[in-house]
Amino acid sequence: MKYKITWNAAAIILCMLVASPLMPETGARKPMTVDWIYGADGLEAVGYPRIQWLEDNTIMIYDSTLPAKDRILQSMDPKTLKRKPLCHMRRALESLRNLIGEKDCPEELPPPLTVHSSGRYALYSLQNDILILDLCHSSFLRATKTEQPEDGMEFSPDGKKLAYVRNHDLFVYDIEYNKEVRLTKDGSDTLLNGELSYLYEEDVFYRKAGIWWSPDSRSIAFLQTDLSPVKKLYYVDFRPYFPNIIQQHYPVVGGALETARLGVVPVMGGPVAWVDLEMERDSFAYYAHLDWLPDSQSLAVQTLNRPQDELKLYFVSPKTGGKELILKESDEAWVNILDDIYFLNNQENFIWGSERTGYKHLYLYKNDGTLLNAITSGDWAVRGPTQFAFWAGKSVVHIDETKKTLYYTGLEKSSLERHLYSIGLNGKGKRRITGKDGFHSVFFSPDGQYYIDFFSTISKMPELSLHRKDGKRLATIHTIGTGLEDMFDIQYPTQFYIPAADGFQLPAQLWKPRSFDPQKKYPVVIYQYGGPQAPVVLNRWNQYTFYNQVLLQEDYLVFTVDIRSSTAISQDLAETVLHKMHTGDELRDLLAGVRWLKSQPFVDPDRVGIWGWSYGGAFTLLAMTHSQEFKAGIAVAALTDLRFHSPKWSEFAMKSPDAFPEAYENASLVTHAKDLHGRLLLVHGSYDFNVRPQNAWAFSDALIQAGKPFDMMIYPMRSHGISDAPARIHLFKKMVEFWKLNL
Repeated sequence: MKYKITWNAAAIILCMLVASPLMPETGARKPMTVDWIYGADGLEAVGYPRIQWLEDNTIMIYDSTLPAKDRILQSMDPKTLKRKPLCHMRRALESLRNLIGEKDCPEELPPPLTVHSSGRYALYSLQNDILILDLCHSSFLRATKTEQPEDGMEFSPDGKKLAYVRNHDLFVYDIEYNKEVRLTKDGSDTLLNGELSYLYEEDVFYRKAGIWWSPDSRSIAFLQTDLSPVKKLYYVDFRPYFPNIIQQHYPVVGGALETARLGVVPVMGGPVAWVDLEMERDSFAYYAHLDWLPDSQSLAVQTLNRPQDELKLYFVSPKTGGKELILKESDEAWVNILDDIYFLNNQENFIWGSERTGYKHLYLYKNDGTLLNAITSGDWAVRGPTQFAFWAGKSVVHIDETKKTLYYTGLEKSSLERHLYSIGLNGKGKRRITGKDGFHSVFFSPDGQYYIDFFSTISKMPELSLHRKDGKRLATIHTIGTGLEDMFDIQYPTQFYIPAADGFQLPAQLWKPRSFDPQKKYPVVIYQYGGPQAPVVLNRWNQYTFYNQVLLQEDYLVFTVDIRSSTAISQDLAETVLHKMHTGDELRDLLAGVRWLKSQPFVDPDRVGIWGWSYGGAFTLLAMTHSQEFKAGIAVAALTDLRFHSPKWSEFAMKSPDAFPEAYENASLVTHAKDLHGRLLLVHGSYDFNVRPQNAWAFSDALIQAGKPFDMMIYPMRSHGISDAPARIHLFKKMVEFWKLNL
């Protein structure tokens, strides 16, 4: 499990999308280059303010767009818009130097991993140990000094303690008394306490920590996961001269899963109270979601069965051992794990998100499981900010219990956009608050009087602004990329819809060079993802905008079309891939878009290429083995056989390979490698612990057996993102070179 920075979600989105102000040395615009995008200059230019609402309803800001020596932690009062330092950064740096020594102290204080919502403490991890910055006194204290690193750090709600995992056991550090308490003692390489396994971190809790503090800060709920039934994978390093071997427990489709149980332990130590759901063991495979109720006495536990078509919500009492089934969601295809569950302070009601109508909507329940009413309804879905799992993410951004009003973001205006709405808990009085067309990711202050809007469009770089809850704009906090358009000749796409064979309107976008001549015929590079409920065509800033400029400068067109299952409009559309992932059925909509594209007079139909990453890499191979529409393609980190992947992911739509062997065989791209049409560049990291390298080895071997020429690029000991700067520069330069040679 890797520790995740817990800044406001806007900052997490920003880190992938934005660039800070840079002015050109001369008045002339420069060409965009891969070296700039991923090189030293580009990485220095990628800057964004990290923001977080604090308990006193001020905004904490760390502005990394400033020179390192000028970066400070500060707070902004939304009433006065005045800013003030949260601590004296020079004094804090001197305190750190005195604590860890001159040799190991950084020249400038880096941003903390997280700041407690009280604004009192900031968390750092240096030399594989935990250090805490007391912001009030601008001084550091050392929480740990051990050979083993700590992970999964989580402040208690009251900010007085810190929980973490070391060597697979759970610990708590009392900040006031400078005391560490060990809460579990049985951790091992196969028994994880408070540490999520790969399956739980990646596919169930979507890269969150495995520790849940009670609201009163007195107890911690955690998962204990037993990996012993799960087989191991091995990754061979190229270092040292006799290489290291890295092991990973990785469950396989149709095989044994790790088992987990839920424990609750007092933060000052004591026996663990285990939540007993063993009577349900035969009917569930995963703990799907965990939440404390406001009284800190009970937990809301969601379980999901292995076919993933039945999800149950229990209320359980760790003290008494009592448990009550509150509600059940079922679907003939699958039930998504949703983050939309909110408990009201009146201790009587909760709000629940469900896709039972085919569209994700919100419902008001009594705590005994009685449905009171639907809050939202219609042929559209509520959606949170785009996150790892597109269907997940909290769509409710604030609840005003006094006025019985709920604020949420949704797709009612357009599936390509995100807007803020308010509505009564009785489902009446709905009002749209955000006005500008585009993508609004909204984060409310604790008192609900203000919100920060992270806003962008397909042709407007992201902007952070402060608003009153009624939508009135109060201030711009930060505008991204000021001056960047003066530096580079940036082109933006047009968005439109293409009818599929049955008339369904497929969202699409097309990028053209500035020198576009409608009398010429251009080669086209298509970027595709295609995963269920994972759209690419959205009216927001695109993470590949800069790379696309490089292609436009080389006189390529760039095109994207979302197939219906990936649009995230509804669960019904997503379910069209049931038993049909990685098959011709999934490809049909893409081919409709490609044939429309080739019918345009300015497109050279014989020079169309396609590329994608992860599921997009698989879609590239699907397109090149199930059609003859593409001259060349690049598949990065591609899943080539669903039987190679995690069961939580593969089995949600494909179900058990024992029950549906033919479906898995049809979905195997390895089986169809012999049908490859066009020149292929296969790319993979040798330490990809998500889409394991076996996918690339199997597909390349099948190509060799079939006598099919192809190109391959392996990035040693890089994981799924191939994310370090030298590798990114090499990869994207290689991609441009490949298009020039083959398109």
